[in-house]
Amino acid sequence: MLSLIDWDKGTFKTDFFIIEEIFFMAEIIDLSQEIYEGMPMHHSMAPVNIRVHATHEQWAKEINPQTHTPSALRLEMSEHTGTHVDGLNHMGKEFAAQTIDQMPLSMFYTEGICLDLTHKGLQELISVEDIEQAVQIAGLSILQGDTVLLCTDHYRKYFGTDNWDKGPGLTVEATRWLGKQGISAFGVETMSPGIPKLTNQEVHQICGEMGFTHYENLINLHLLIDRGRFRFIGLPLKIRGGTGSPVRAVAVFE
Repeated sequence: MLSLIDWDKGTFKTDFFIIEEIFFMAEIIDLSQEIYEGMPMHHSMAPVNIRVHATHEQWAKEINPQTHTPSALRLEMSEHTGTHVDGLNHMGKEFAAQTIDQMPLSMFYTEGICLDLTHKGLQELISVEDIEQAVQIAGLSILQGDTVLLCTDHYRKYFGTDNWDKGPGLTVEATRWLGKQGISAFGVETMSPGIPKLTNQEVHQICGEMGFTHYENLINLHLLIDRGRFRFIGLPLKIRGGTGSPVRAVAVFE
């Protein structure tokens, strides 16, 4: 139980020990898309709808107010909106019990690496060899429990264009290879981890079978290239029975 917090020094003093919180000196890189009405969405998911639910003027019971200042918004959107993580139950009906609220939080708070795959073009497959080469060039290793982010720069090149849904995607073999490394998750900038109608369904199935997940619609991955290892955080909302959740994904360099 916290008994004193010294915010100026970034020190948390408890009844048992003192923790110097390094996040006060950390560099935090936002990896998350903005959520807004009309944003590009996967064709199978509901569009984002944002409305004013209440205003400060309503709460104050003002008569004929000259302003309408929102005090609360109403959001209607899919669990798979913008930057999000998939629940294992999203991968297939045989994984129905593994809902987003039942998955351990340790899957979403991990060490991470980012691999440079910016040479991959539209609807080009990412193979095992591509990943192995990227790991070697980066001088990194994939460790058990990691989150592996795949930078294709697709977001900066094509977000909001007719090619946005035509990004690169993993092969079935590359997905299984990543799973064999014991990772918690991988992440992509595209709307799907595989190429739709080619590998995407099987990529999801393999994630369910092997017990790891993936993030979609990440941004700013180019800022992580050649930076080494970092702390990755992509905590989901605790949606009862959820098949996924929007996240505020970040990379933290300590």
